[in-house]
Amino acid sequence: MAITRRIRRPGTVVLVLTALVATAACGSSATPDGADRAGPPAARHTGAAPPPATGGETETERDAESTFALDVDTASYGYARRLITEGRMPEPTAVRPEEFVNSFAQDYPEPAGDGFAIHVDGSRLPEAHRSEPAGDVRLMRVGLRTRAEDGERRPDVALTFVVDVSGSMSEPGRLDLVQDALHTLVDRLRPSDSVAIVAFSSEARTLRGMTRAADADRLHAAVADLRVRSSTNLEAGLTLGYEVAREGFRPGATNRVILLSDGLANVGSTTADPILRQVREQADKQITLLGVGVGSEYGDALMERLADRGDGMVVYVSQRDQARDVFARQLPATLSVRALDAKAQVSFDPATVRSYRLIGYDNRAVADEDFRDDRVDGGEIGPGHSVTALYAVRLTDEADRSAPVARVHVRWLDPTSRAATESDRRVIVGDLSGDFDRASPRLWTCYAAAYFAEVLRTGSGGHEVSLDGLAGIAREAADSTGDAAVRDLAEIIDRARELD
Repeated sequence: MAITRRIRRPGTVVLVLTALVATAACGSSATPDGADRAGPPAARHTGAAPPPATGGETETERDAESTFALDVDTASYGYARRLITEGRMPEPTAVRPEEFVNSFAQDYPEPAGDGFAIHVDGSRLPEAHRSEPAGDVRLMRVGLRTRAEDGERRPDVALTFVVDVSGSMSEPGRLDLVQDALHTLVDRLRPSDSVAIVAFSSEARTLRGMTRAADADRLHAAVADLRVRSSTNLEAGLTLGYEVAREGFRPGATNRVILLSDGLANVGSTTADPILRQVREQADKQITLLGVGVGSEYGDALMERLADRGDGMVVYVSQRDQARDVFARQLPATLSVRALDAKAQVSFDPATVRSYRLIGYDNRAVADEDFRDDRVDGGEIGPGHSVTALYAVRLTDEADRSAPVARVHVRWLDPTSRAATESDRRVIVGDLSGDFDRASPRLWTCYAAAYFAEVLRTGSGGHEVSLDGLAGIAREAADSTGDAAVRDLAEIIDRARELD
């Protein structure tokens, strides 16, 4: 059954990032947690160009550059998936399209060095897609990938786990899931790695200072000692967590604070910015933050903003096998950092491109002139991660196959030397001229996931797409790739169609 909600924003530009577990940053422009709406330079667009035209498209003659900080969060899709499975629709404000596509694997080739490999492809829109206003609109997928790392050769890690033990964590699938995942991780770390454990409820306490993983019995005992207590003073937990991480800081290792919580803070500061001001000096970009969200009722806005401003990222887990996979397989393989303050800038050619539109990444815009200002925060990207920007580009009537569409620039800092590096690639109309049904199945997945998020977020797919059509595209992508996660996406879209 096709959806009945009406489109409110024509055209499409989808920016998508795909990853396992990585470090990145992003801030919420909607600031649902009550934080300062202006935000730091990386969380707002402060360039001289006017805002996008009504309808969501950016006219190229007004602003030819799309600049953003890279981001690899996935929590929005994980939480929406859980709610839909339980027969509930997510709140539109909790739906971030880029995180939906973050959740699915890509197949970009790896670079030989420590930077990014840039991949560009695209196609015409699917036949069933109705673009309004009418025009020649092409999908353009910009794929970025870092080199994977052999787990045996990665640097040692110093992990400080900050665990929520407030009353709300007593629900099955919260603290019990966290404990099981931590036990699994302790057994998978190398003897030379280090772990500290902080618990917080109304107050915070250190259960275990920084301890080598070789002393696994003491770490397991600390995990087993986690008990549900009272209120949720997340501020106290993170403040103590960063103090413990700083005290146990290991030069040359990857130092990280990992917050495990349902994000339902109700004591102390309950918004992200005051909390982060308490830990900013402790972090100083040497200690990044990973948020792991749990629970059927989940403080998505707070957890996302904490990770965004804390030079980190957030994922969401709802099942024991999923949590074990994140902690036992994905996390150990992706603990180091390939690129600091990574940003991308896509410069469109006004002679070829009439307009473009970006779906998602609303809170990751960077002023165009700040692309090369390395004081402006970007995203932290780990090894083996894929970052995808999928644009819908409206061409001019005069564009031919050899005409230039855009040039893609990526800039990042080396994690060790802090030296800045850039890569770029040129895109022409011919790169985007194939039919959608002949495009990469991974492109089909990006399209289905991103437009699914748009339907959930705004109902804007009514004139352009149907949930039935998106589910069909996801099924075809699953058939072609054999990817069980993509097949699950098709099933989730079908469930959402039944709830719509």
